[in-house]
Amino acid sequence: MSVHSLIKRRTAQDIQTRKSGEPIVSLTAYTAAMAGIVDEVADFILVGDSLGMAVYGLDSTVPVTLEMMILHGQAVMRATRQALIVVDMPFGSYEESREQALRNAARILKETGCGAVKLEGGARMAQTIRFLVERGVPVMGHVGLTPQAVNTLGGFKAQGRNKAEWPAILADAEAVAQAGAFALVVEAVAEPLAVQITERVAIPTIGIGASAACDGQILVLDDMLGLTGRVPKFVKAYGNLAAEVRQAVSTYAAEVKARRFPGQEHVYALKAE
Repeated sequence: MSVHSLIKRRTAQDIQTRKSGEPIVSLTAYTAAMAGIVDEVADFILVGDSLGMAVYGLDSTVPVTLEMMILHGQAVMRATRQALIVVDMPFGSYEESREQALRNAARILKETGCGAVKLEGGARMAQTIRFLVERGVPVMGHVGLTPQAVNTLGGFKAQGRNKAEWPAILADAEAVAQAGAFALVVEAVAEPLAVQITERVAIPTIGIGASAACDGQILVLDDMLGLTGRVPKFVKAYGNLAAEVRQAVSTYAAEVKARRFPGQEHVYALKAE
């Protein structure tokens, strides 16, 4: 039996064929433990540069480095078997030139084993996306609110709430699709605009704060599990793990202080001679 016949992990092409089909399920994951759980349900997992805020406590994604993305990408790949793994290209790793983008994308693919990369930007990044795709790098696009541009956007602000903004955002989405991206994240845009984008582009749209009309959805795992503090309006809390963790560590601390932990069942006895 050929080794290729044993590979069942989803590919970028699998995701691309889901346009207008069954909604695509996606979440972020940054650690092996969480990725293994998400792998059971997700079509693709994004190792997002949002790890800078969710894991490292940074104020934005801008300080995230290529090395950070690669290390977390490796952890997620080791723990998963089914989902396509997409790794974000961090700020400063692809904007300088198409050649820079290829070097760093190739490094991500080689060192993590992931199946695709994601980069932010619309029309201005179209040539870079085309350059990467023509050289064998599957690329997921990202338009609307692009967190790496937070300093020029003036903060994490929803896009397209004024109809005057629509033509530029629509042009960005179409440029990314025509450049060869296999899917497109649409973040924090007015719902009617997200519907138009989904109707116009031939590749799947992945909404995050966009519309249920998108071809799929993604959320930051830590946000939807209630592990982070303030979250965007578009996040629905599907759990409250922070409260559970707080209760667990409080109980642990109390038992340590009362010398109830460790108990006899948690310690080692001498071996019988």
